[in-house]
Amino acid sequence: MRILVLSDIHGDYYSMKRALDAQSAAEAIVFCGDGAEQFDYIQSTYPDKQVIGVRGNCDWSSALPPTETVTVGGKTLFVTHGHLFQAKFTVYNMICAAREQHADILLFGHTHQAMTDYDDGLYMMNPGACSGYGASYGVIDITSKGDIVTNIIKIQNR
Repeated sequence: MRILVLSDIHGDYYSMKRALDAQSAAEAIVFCGDGAEQFDYIQSTYPDKQVIGVRGNCDWSSALPPTETVTVGGKTLFVTHGHLFQAKFTVYNMICAAREQHADILLFGHTHQAMTDYDDGLYMMNPGACSGYGASYGVIDITSKGDIVTNIIKIQNR
């Protein structure tokens, strides 16, 4: 199963569309905040996919939740934007919250810095910002054996 992970779209429909088109085989799309209008677009345009999203610090009037814990492909995902956990300073608070939810994968945004990591059974990903120069997104593959593979993909400039 493939999961497309987007964050910090900030109105950049072009980069978002490039990511969505490139990963059309993804069965689930996770949005980690800051672009609630773009999340609404994804939800209405891809009704056949599992779409999960959380509110970011720039999504002032959004009804999206601040965090979400969901099961996708047999794995538990803890999703947050990161601002409520001081993501620009530390990942520790988010790791603790993810472990409290017994998550296999922690997904967050906010810093605009793409990263993947693994710590004692917990996979972590920040897909970076899907906006502007250097835009990126994340892909998670859950294999038939239950293995998890994470990748960051840069979007080519216009």
